[in-house]
Amino acid sequence: MGAELNRLGRHGWRVLHSIPLANKVDIDHLLIGPGGVFSINTKHHHKRAVWVGDDSVKVDHGKPAPYARKSRAEAKRVVPVLERYCDFPVPVEPVLVFVGVAELKVVATQLSVRVYQERQVAALAPLSGVLTADQVEQVYSVARHRQAWGQA
Repeated sequence: MGAELNRLGRHGWRVLHSIPLANKVDIDHLLIGPGGVFSINTKHHHKRAVWVGDDSVKVDHGKPAPYARKSRAEAKRVVPVLERYCDFPVPVEPVLVFVGVAELKVVATQLSVRVYQERQVAALAPLSGVLTADQVEQVYSVARHRQAWGQA
């Protein structure tokens, strides 16, 4: 997953991996670029079938998992950290990426989380118009410092 995200660098994107937060929680990946900031939550379900509805995820028709809700909550935790040190609004979108799945079926109509398989994250590359190149660098500079995440 990290390698897929690192490839977006040639399109003006910056990426950070495994950002530790309080309570032994971490942000798997933070993608920062012209299209905004994306908090990426990865889920590994090797060769399993994943079904995504509006607010639930089922793996192999099992019990619903709160992945979408947790991804939204994670993105909301990122916003105040970045905006504390930036003099502009920093929109953060949640992204849920399923790694190694045999099948991904998204049937949601109201989902507020982007959902991809690992090879599909390249779809974020052409997004633009949210942050300038200077703002990308400022957000990246803030996000790189572990001290900034102490209160998150």
